[in-house]
Amino acid sequence: MAIDLNDYYNKKKTNNNSNNSNNSGNPFQPDLNSKKSIFFIFIAILTVILIFSKPFKIVEEGQRGILSTNGKYDTTALLPGLHFMIPLIQKIYIVDTKVRIINYKDSKERSSDKDDGLKSKPSITVLDKRGLPVGIELTVQYRLNSLNAAQTISNWGFSWEEKIVNPVVRDVVRNVVGVYDAESLPTKRNEIAKSIEIGISKSINNLENSPAKLESVQLREIILPHKVKEQIERVQLAKQKVEQAQQEVERAKQDAFKRAETARGEAEAVKITALGKASAIEIEANAKAKANNVISKSLTENLLRLEQLNIQGKFNDALRNNKDAKIFLTPGGSTPNIWVDMKNQHKQKAINN
Repeated sequence: MAIDLNDYYNKKKTNNNSNNSNNSGNPFQPDLNSKKSIFFIFIAILTVILIFSKPFKIVEEGQRGILSTNGKYDTTALLPGLHFMIPLIQKIYIVDTKVRIINYKDSKERSSDKDDGLKSKPSITVLDKRGLPVGIELTVQYRLNSLNAAQTISNWGFSWEEKIVNPVVRDVVRNVVGVYDAESLPTKRNEIAKSIEIGISKSINNLENSPAKLESVQLREIILPHKVKEQIERVQLAKQKVEQAQQEVERAKQDAFKRAETARGEAEAVKITALGKASAIEIEANAKAKANNVISKSLTENLLRLEQLNIQGKFNDALRNNKDAKIFLTPGGSTPNIWVDMKNQHKQKAINN
């Protein structure tokens, strides 16, 4: 069965007109399509508001969040993580709890506007015991106490460093260094550094609610007045000369001691040699004496006569061969006769002279 499309559209149009006529009779009945449109518009506006107002905040490690409701800070800091807030009513401020550094030094460098935890400030000028100006350069490391971060911000504000750390450091340095003379500061460096660190730590810890924690204090440089520096250099130079002279004296003493020891050793060696020679002579003399004693004891009267006869026989033999020989007689003894060969011209001449 064929369907006439024109008849279908005409009937649909007639039905729509009849519905519109019925609705027009009740002006208080809302249109469903209008409701849907309003709902979607509301959702879109709310989404835009949420996107631009950002009703959440992410607190990272090394940070704490300070929740403010209508300008009043919460007493408890927010831990790292995602936190939501009511736009236009609440706000979350981020504070850094990592280690922060202040360098007190003579430099033209300025602290950057970026809060990177590193600040540079001029060196601390201190008057010594006599009123001479002295410059102190040091580095202070500290951090915000995370447990009391909300109370610290509530009491001191976000510029708590300038209100707590910086004044304490300058005050302690002036009190510690002011009791010394400028000349003694370089030799008392370790003592001064320790006193400064103890003083700063004690002053900060004694503040209400312990707003900050001191990590360390390093004394970097003591800047003395030019005249004081020259005087110290002169004193140091004089001390060096005295030490050099003392070293030379000590070296001379060591050289003299060495020479004395060498001479003493040589004398001992000569003494030992002489004692050795004397001992050898004594031993030889004793041996000869013993030998002579033995010989003297072995000589008898008959033995001496026999020896005399033997020598007399030798003279007689010599006279037979050399009739020109001269004989000298000696008194007593086993060999009383000495003969000289007169044929030898040299001996003859010597005898005649």
